[in-house]
Amino acid sequence: MEKVYVVYWSQSGNTQAMAEAIGKGVTATGKEAAVLYVSQASIEDLKQVNAFALGCPSMGVEVIEEGEMEPFVCEVESFAQGKTIALFGSYGWGDGEWMRNWIERMEQAGAKVLNGEGLICQEAPDEDMLSDCEALGKQLASL
Repeated sequence: MEKVYVVYWSQSGNTQAMAEAIGKGVTATGKEAAVLYVSQASIEDLKQVNAFALGCPSMGVEVIEEGEMEPFVCEVESFAQGKTIALFGSYGWGDGEWMRNWIERMEQAGAKVLNGEGLICQEAPDEDMLSDCEALGKQLASL
C-alpha cells in the first residue's frame, strides 16, 4: 500500500491535531497515512515519494521551530525540486508571516506548494478546521 507522509512538529498539540486529521483524510482514500513527529521521520522516505505534508506552528517571531523542524526543512530544500508539499500549522499571534515565508522557501527550492498556500489555524483547530485538514489529506492522497 502506498504511504502518504505527514511530518510535523507540535508543542501544544494543535499542529499534531491537524496532522492527525490530515492522516484521517489520507486513510479515507484507501491509502496508508504515516503521521510522524519530525524526529521519527526519514528524509530518505520523503525522497522516494512525489508528495507529502509538513506541519509546524509559528514560533517566536513567526518562524518555524528551530531545534528540530528547521534543520529537517533545510534537508527537504535540498531535494524539493519537483515535489508537491502540503504545508500546515497553527499560530497564536501574528498574521501568518511564518507560513508565507515557509511557502516562499519551498517554492524557491523548486517545490509546488499544494493549493499555493498553507493551511493555518489560530490556536486549537475547531471542527471546521479539522474538516479542512481531512480534505487536505484526501487531496494529498489523490496526487
